[in-house]
Amino acid sequence: MNAFFFDTYALVELFYGNENYRPYLEAEVVTTKLNLMEMHYHLLKEHGEEVADRYYDINLRYVVDIEDNDVKNGMRYKLEQRKNWSISYVDAVGYVISKRLKIKFLTGDRAFEGIPNVEYVK
Repeated sequence: MNAFFFDTYALVELFYGNENYRPYLEAEVVTTKLNLMEMHYHLLKEHGEEVADRYYDINLRYVVDIEDNDVKNGMRYKLEQRKNWSISYVDAVGYVISKRLKIKFLTGDRAFEGIPNVEYVK
């Protein structure tokens, strides 16, 4: 395993100890601050500020910058996939970043099941 783009789903599953995601920690972890933002919100709701802040800070080292073309290409991708309304703006941007970096998009989000360049894990 070289590297994977960890979407919010993957980050949260790791937090909860889903063993199916543990092998991916042997690879290089890549994500964005937008994914950390979503993860932080989820943990803030479920576990409070201290836990959410700590997990956010721990994962900052995995963040890559979002380029302007990532935003534009992500919105193009979301528009192309509009029949699949459950693909969020953050997921669309993360997916195109994974393609730009030539790494797989790691998720268990049903919206990405069967999509090329996706490592789908439940």
